[in-house]
Amino acid sequence: MANIKNAAAKADLRGAVQVTVHDSLTGAPLVNAAIKLYKAQTQQGAPMQECDVEEVKKWLPDEALLVAVGFTAADGAVLFPALDAGAYIAAFDNIVPMRMDALFYQCAAVRNGCTENVCFDFAFNPEVVLAFESNCREVEHNCAFVGDKAIAEVHVDGDGPLGEDMLRIVARSPWQPRGDGHHFSAIMRRAGPQRFEAQVLLARRPQAGGAVAAGAGARPMARSGGPGASLTADQLAGVIAPGSMASLGVATDFDADQRVPQPISGNVGVSLTRTETEPTEDLPLWTLIRNSTEALSFTNYLAFLDQLFCDANVAVSDFERLRFVGKNAAFNAIKSRRALPFNDSDSYRVLKAATEAFVMVNCGVLSLPLAFNPAEDAAYLDRRDIPNGGSLADVLANEYLETVDGNTLALPYLAVIRRKLPDIPINIPGSGSEADLCFGIIQERLSNPCLIELIWSYWLEEGMLVQTMNAITQRFQNLRAPSHGLDPLANTEIDMLRPLNNLLWGYTQDEQHRLTVVRRNYEYDHHYGVRLDGKAVQHFRPADSRSKFLEAFHHLLRLLTSFYKQDDDTTVKADAFPVLNALKEVHLILSQGAHNQFGDLPSTARIEMLMQQWLLGRPEFREFLPTRVMVAYPEPWMDRVDAMKKLQGWTDTSVMHFRSLAMFGEQLLLSIRYGNWSDIYESTQAFNWARFWRPQAQGYIHAYRAATGVDLSADGADAVSDATLPSVLLRQRLAAQQARA
Repeated sequence: MANIKNAAAKADLRGAVQVTVHDSLTGAPLVNAAIKLYKAQTQQGAPMQECDVEEVKKWLPDEALLVAVGFTAADGAVLFPALDAGAYIAAFDNIVPMRMDALFYQCAAVRNGCTENVCFDFAFNPEVVLAFESNCREVEHNCAFVGDKAIAEVHVDGDGPLGEDMLRIVARSPWQPRGDGHHFSAIMRRAGPQRFEAQVLLARRPQAGGAVAAGAGARPMARSGGPGASLTADQLAGVIAPGSMASLGVATDFDADQRVPQPISGNVGVSLTRTETEPTEDLPLWTLIRNSTEALSFTNYLAFLDQLFCDANVAVSDFERLRFVGKNAAFNAIKSRRALPFNDSDSYRVLKAATEAFVMVNCGVLSLPLAFNPAEDAAYLDRRDIPNGGSLADVLANEYLETVDGNTLALPYLAVIRRKLPDIPINIPGSGSEADLCFGIIQERLSNPCLIELIWSYWLEEGMLVQTMNAITQRFQNLRAPSHGLDPLANTEIDMLRPLNNLLWGYTQDEQHRLTVVRRNYEYDHHYGVRLDGKAVQHFRPADSRSKFLEAFHHLLRLLTSFYKQDDDTTVKADAFPVLNALKEVHLILSQGAHNQFGDLPSTARIEMLMQQWLLGRPEFREFLPTRVMVAYPEPWMDRVDAMKKLQGWTDTSVMHFRSLAMFGEQLLLSIRYGNWSDIYESTQAFNWARFWRPQAQGYIHAYRAATGVDLSADGADAVSDATLPSVLLRQRLAAQQARA
């Protein structure tokens, strides 16, 4: 015990060295600066107890005498404690731009029980020069106005000859690199105080071999892009890992004013325009949802298959053309892993693999290249009277997406879910396996979720797409239709010489591997509280139903009708708060159903129904399904479904209305489900949402009336009709149709 006390007492008598690094002009601390502490000795190799000026002048670093390596904290200081008495050399180990040839060091004589201070003051002299542009032209005024572009130029003394490996300048969002690594720009979106803030990053000093010294525990700095490229999320947040570049903060403040109205005189014409709004951060998400769902359309699917199998040169959007390489690679990878347990089915097998690859690549809202069409997107926003706040891709990356776990970008809604599960790790898939077997969160579903809504499948199933295909496959197997009269498909003869024959063979053989109508019906109820009606889905006993969804969604659509009337009145500012509250309600109900089969069943149903559409669109069906040639169906499979409904005596409502319900319903619900509506309290985003999705909302309202007879745009809510299941309304209309026949 006495020995322990003596040792502790002896340790308490040891000394310490505190090293601080600051800019001599501004006094700003240099954060994360590397300091090496050496034991000083004479040229003859004897330990120095005091700082001998002549001996220190001759000092050269000897790594054998290195005592410790430390990094300055936020105050620019680092403490080396518990040092024995004697002389020590503190060496600054980062680049100093104005003196590349000098080794900066100072001597400190440590005495027991004392702390010696060593100060490095360097004339970095960081300087920020501001300029402003209006309409791409530099302006002479020294103050920014809202809508102008501010340009900040950053320099430190002597930074001219250094490369980006030695010195880099990184600005905080929303400032973006412009040209070289010293210029940054940002658009002033609102009036008031503005701030430019950046970090000047200095690398470690080169070693003898020319490489940048890493030091103990150091790690190389990640580089992405050219000068001024964005760093990792940690570094952008000001947290720089020990061993990486030293950081010197630089900032300047300025004001942005509203433009002064210009006085005018003479005869002035006056006109009223719609209420102004301002861009919000979720505009890129809505644009990606709109473009991605259109990329998943049957037209693009048909074009992809023609490109893949028929070498057809079809016109597609730029991002679809660039994605073809990814879809082709996914198809080749999937094709080798998909096998069917029966012979003569290669045609169907490759069709199934190609459809899976198409859905897998296009359903990811953040799949590269991003589904932005700049000219078309800007025109769409302009038609909705929504101002475009700049590049949607930049707004998405710099303002909307959130960083979780240091380097994973995620939608704000999913970032909230991630914060609820901080103890669960994120599984990053390894290079040797594509299966996710380890406990944790699947990174791909967090960072790039597959945005598909099951309501698309529900409405097409109500439109008799699946029933049409089932009737054909039953006749293909020589099964008579369950009718008492003549078989409506008696003339169905698909000869063996054409590809459709073998495709139907594979499709029919694969029936046991497809989703059943009962399986889909239970999931429709789990997601939306809707269900099919018929003999195949009797004895329905769900465990969890979204019984309030239909009423809440129809309430939102009725509010939108009122909102659009107000918004079109140029003398009224439309009130979007009721729309915001309705969005929150629908978002909450949708999120409650996002469990169990939610992750996989919607995409599986989409794959199967896309194949059914493609098979029905084959030219061979023209021979035994009489269709109306003069009806301009937008997709080739649709007239086959309407022809089958005519033959079988099913509903006479065209499948075009059900397709509209599927397409518009999916876009609306995706924007509600994946928006972070629960954390929004200002009505501006709901205002923009209503304007952005107006064509889809009004298209859905019209199609719903055409299919079910319920007008969601009529004045006055009908709670009974709003909450009545669509399948019940469709059955009532079919009974009325048959009674009139």
